[in-house]
Amino acid sequence: MLGILTGLAEEAKLAARAFPEAKIALSYAQEEQGRRALQALLRAGATELLSFGCAGGLDPTLQPGAIIVPDYVYDAGKKISCDGAMRKRFGAGKVHGGGIFHSSVMIGTAEQKRQICKETGCCAVDMESGIVAQSGLPFAVLRVICDDASRDLPPAAASGLKNGKIFLPGLIGSLFRRPSQLGALMQLGKEAGRARRSMADFLRDIL
Repeated sequence: MLGILTGLAEEAKLAARAFPEAKIALSYAQEEQGRRALQALLRAGATELLSFGCAGGLDPTLQPGAIIVPDYVYDAGKKISCDGAMRKRFGAGKVHGGGIFHSSVMIGTAEQKRQICKETGCCAVDMESGIVAQSGLPFAVLRVICDDASRDLPPAAASGLKNGKIFLPGLIGSLFRRPSQLGALMQLGKEAGRARRSMADFLRDIL
């Protein structure tokens, strides 16, 4: 049985439409919750795992909407290879490969992204792939770039999320404290929409 680990509720909805037989669990973009979600997938009988959803771009050539099926996950200084057969099943060869960097915290600035890319050679970053890579089960990663390597995430991107969904009090509070981020937040919203549409189109193609 396929188990899917993703970060946010909107990503989980997209995964559920594409993979109705799979078991899906959310990390809510939190490391400890992600590990609990993995255990729930294992208890449910998952025999293979997919890390699914959005990712931050590290490779400056990857724009929002670019699909990646990485060859490996870079976690805790180690490269962990993805399962070859699963990679082919989820579209490897049709899209960008390379490595994806696992981070336990949100990578929010272009300078952080540039440094990680320089040190690891990875093309993207997320907060779930290292968890599935360390599970011991066959796994793959299917991600779409949401924020590119040149983008600093506005503070509201973090404070405006709670339990995997938009959290209006945090969003409004962040905008009240720093109204200058409104333009960047609106642009990020547009790019997130583009990423979701790109992933939906890709899933229709491979399925």
